[in-house]
Order: sequence, then C-alpha cells, then structure tokens
Amino acid sequence: MTSNSDVTPAFSDLDLPESLLKATNKLGFDRCTEIQGLSLPIIANGQDIAAQAQTGTGKTAAFLLGAFARLLNHDGGERDQNQPRMLVIAPTRELAIQIAKDAESLGQFTDLRTAVVYGGIDYEKQRKQLSTGIDVLIGTPGRLIDYFKQKVFNLKKLEIVVLDEADRMFDLGFIADIRFLLRRMPEPTQRTSMLFSATLSHRVMELAYEHMDNPMPVKTEDTGVTADGVNQQLFQPATDEKISLLLGLIGQMNPARSIIFVNTKRTAEYVEGYLLGNEVPCGTLSGDVRQNKRQRILADFTAGKLPVLIATDVAARGLHIDAVTHVFNFDLPQQAEDYVHRIGRTARAGTQGEAVSFACEEYSFSLPEIQDYIGKPIPLSPITNELLVTPKKAKRVERDRPPTHKKSGKRSDNKSKPRRRRPNKPSGSPK
Repeated sequence: MTSNSDVTPAFSDLDLPESLLKATNKLGFDRCTEIQGLSLPIIANGQDIAAQAQTGTGKTAAFLLGAFARLLNHDGGERDQNQPRMLVIAPTRELAIQIAKDAESLGQFTDLRTAVVYGGIDYEKQRKQLSTGIDVLIGTPGRLIDYFKQKVFNLKKLEIVVLDEADRMFDLGFIADIRFLLRRMPEPTQRTSMLFSATLSHRVMELAYEHMDNPMPVKTEDTGVTADGVNQQLFQPATDEKISLLLGLIGQMNPARSIIFVNTKRTAEYVEGYLLGNEVPCGTLSGDVRQNKRQRILADFTAGKLPVLIATDVAARGLHIDAVTHVFNFDLPQQAEDYVHRIGRTARAGTQGEAVSFACEEYSFSLPEIQDYIGKPIPLSPITNELLVTPKKAKRVERDRPPTHKKSGKRSDNKSKPRRRRPNKPSGSPK
C-alpha cells in the first residue's frame, strides 16, 4: 500500500478520541505526516500493520495515537494489576526513553498509565513502578524478559504489541528475545500487532508473517533511503588532518546543534579532548558512559545547553532530537546502513540539514558500498588551507571508572589493575 495523494489528512478528520485531539492541538500537530496518514486508519480498523518509513517521519506518533485510540475505545475487560494492555519493544534504551516521552505528551489528557524499563539504571525503581499497575509498558528486550521471568508482569491480557525499528532488532541480536516475548502473548488473532522498520526486508517480513495476523504492508511514497532535506558532502582528508578539518568546518559553519559520529569510544574521547581544548563545548555518548551521565548529556544537548554531541553508533538509532542542524561523520561508518541512520539525525520532519563525512585512508573502503546503498555518489568538496586550522592542545578527558566496593575500595569487576602501556594513536591523530 502506498500513498497516492500529496495532501495528508488532518488529525481532526481521523475520528480520534477527544483527549488525543486535545493533545495534538496543544503540541501544534495539525496535519498527519505521510506515514501517519497511511497507518492510522489501518490501526483504527484493528488490522495488523508492517510499516516502512524513513526516520524522523512521525512513526512513533503514528503507532502511539492509533494504539491509544483503540485502548480508549475499549475498556480491556477485567485484568490483574500486573497485566499491561499494550507493550512497545524498542532496541535501545535511548529509543525506549524517547517513546515514553512521546507517550506522556500524546496521552497527557487520558488516564492511561505508562512505564518505561531498560537496563543500566534504576532496577528496583522500575520494578516498583510496574508493581503499581500500568496500561502501557515500553522497554528494551533484556530488561523486559528479566522482569517477566520474575513475574513482575505477565502478558496474558495484552491487547496491542508494537515492535519499533524491527530491522535494528536483528542487527543487535535481539530476535530470540523478541520471539520469546511474542510466544507468551495471546495468539496473533487475539491481539493487534504493529511492526515499524526502516526497511521491510525479507527477514523482517518473515518475522511479521510468523507472529502477526496477516499484517498490511505499508510504505511511504518516498522510497529513498535518505531524506531529501539532507545536504551531503564528502571530504577526503589524510588521517592526521581530520582534527584540523573538523575544527575548521565547525568554525566556518558555526552549527547550532551538531552530532559528530566516530567508530570507537577511544576516538570519541580523543575528539572530545581536542574540542574542549579548542573551546568547543561538547559531551560524549559511548557504550561505557554511565546511564545517568548519558541521560544528563542528552538532556543538555536536547535543551540547547550543549551544542555538540560526540557519539559512537550506540546513539545512531533512537535519538529523537529536534533541530539537529549538522551531522559530522568524523569516521566513515563501516556499514552502509549505519551511514543512513547517522545522517537521519538531521533534516527530520521535513526540515533541512547538513551531513559532512570524512573518508580517510583508514575507513574509505566503505565508501563504494555506502554510495551504492543510497543510490548516488556523495558530492566531493575540496580541502582548502583555510579549513585546516592549527589546533590548540587537547584537554585531558576524565574517563568513567568501574564502581568500587564501599568497604574494600576494590573495583567491582575483581580484575587486577592492568599494566600500563602507551596506547596507539586513535584515528585522526595529528602528527
């Protein structure tokens, strides 16, 4: 099913409950995006859906509004306090947190109770919240299964399940966990199932047809893998020119809000040191950053207090941050799909954005695959002397340390302190 009209319906035309229309009006939502206009009528009819859409097109609001409408129009019958009516499964904690925020905004005038669970923080706090009784449960696979096995909740009365970014579930190795949860829900004919994905690949559709009730496939009319509003450009610096070029481009472009993607946490710390040393405020997200610190950095970046975010691919999916003006691929990603996910952080919901990529000798091998995947070459820009600034000395960045036992002061991983040795320079190290 594809769209044949340039005009999407207004939310007021879709027979949504008044409490949801009140929320969309307050949030300034007037007309549906394309994916919302296509999917909301299908969800309203109670039909299962497998939808493909670009990131930033409003798919989260599509499944939340559609699902909330069904929950509000049906009382759900008798159920125990530990039996949620709706489950949303997300591949990353960042995405789960963002879905929960959107659910809170869109459901603010309803009496639906929502909770979000994810690993890395607040185990007992999240568990206690579930024990008070909720309608909508949002979470990542590992933490959901943990609580499920402990009988903190069960899925016997589940009415709606949503798999968000299903293709990413495969990439991260979560499909066995997803199947575990799906097999403990009511039969596909007894629930409404929704699947949203950047691509409806063979493996994604196989999952859909196995665990859903004849889902309706939906694709937006714009089938390009990258948004039209992203202006892409490519530079080919030597590895030891990358820091100089990055500082030069930041100085020239003066981005209001930008994300710099790197391939390793070590390079993230290295770039952060040089940016701080050259008076560019920034924060870093990588796999070993503590969860409370991650949330604080994201909150500051979202609020505009922090203009630059440095991230590994742990942050390439699930970040829903408005007004990201620039994305810099300091390291060209090794997978073509990751390139699309990274640059999709800008030009969201029809806005404009810049995506700048460095193809150095270490990572340029992935360039042909990326250009083949997006169906066009990335325009090459020249490196001028004006862009290669001389960086000031990098600032030392304090790394997160493993937690220590209060009594002994020893590291909790019980490993002996490793022998110190001089590390190799990360990608982009100036001579």
